[in-house]
Order: sequence, then C-alpha cells, then structure tokens
Amino acid sequence: MIIAQIAGALFGLLSVVLGAFGAHALKGKFTEQQLVSYETGVKYQMYHAIVLLILGYLPLGQVKALTVWFFIFGTLLFSGSIYLLCYTGYKGNKWKFLGPVTPLGGLLLVVGWALLLYNALVPIFV
Repeated sequence: MIIAQIAGALFGLLSVVLGAFGAHALKGKFTEQQLVSYETGVKYQMYHAIVLLILGYLPLGQVKALTVWFFIFGTLLFSGSIYLLCYTGYKGNKWKFLGPVTPLGGLLLVVGWALLLYNALVPIFV
C-alpha cells in the first residue's frame, strides 16, 4: 500500500527534523515540561513511521489497510496536537481546544494496534 510507505517515510523524515529542531532550537526556549511533551510527540511519530513502512511492504488485507489509516490519522492528531500545544504555550497563547485532540489521536493509535492484534489472532482461531 503506497500510502503507508509515503506516510511512513514522511513521518520518519519529519520526526528527525522536528527532533533535531527541538534538541537545538527549542532547548533554551521551551520549559522542561514542554520539551518532554515535544519529545513524546517526536517519539510516537517515529514509532508509527516505522510501523507504517513495515505495513507498506506487506500484503494488505482490509484490516491492515484500515490499520494504516488509523495510524496515519492517529499520528497526525496525537503528535501534531502536542507540537501545537507546546508551540502555542511557548508563545503565551496556548490553544487549549487542542487538549482533547491529543487523547483522541492516542485512541486512534490504540485502535490501530488492536486491529493489528486482531489481524494476527484471526488466523489462529479461524
């Protein structure tokens, strides 16, 4: 599935760029808590970039294709909202409406992992 490969490569590339940016440009600007949150966003983005790349090279059935979309949207919502919350907090105008977006993104990631588990277990029991 080419979308998984594209998203995985893009997420991986951006996580390296954003991680380096956070480690160098934001270190003296963000609070310690903001840096920890920012780093969490970068880590989760990279983890899911790797998973998307792996899924992109496997034959995908309907469940795996659905998993790819949950991982893409979950990563965008989870990591993206963390980045924006940290940045807008640093600028002094924290976008608090993004607060619920982070757990929603996390929920999408959890559903993606549950779908992978389901996909692994079905052949055993069918």
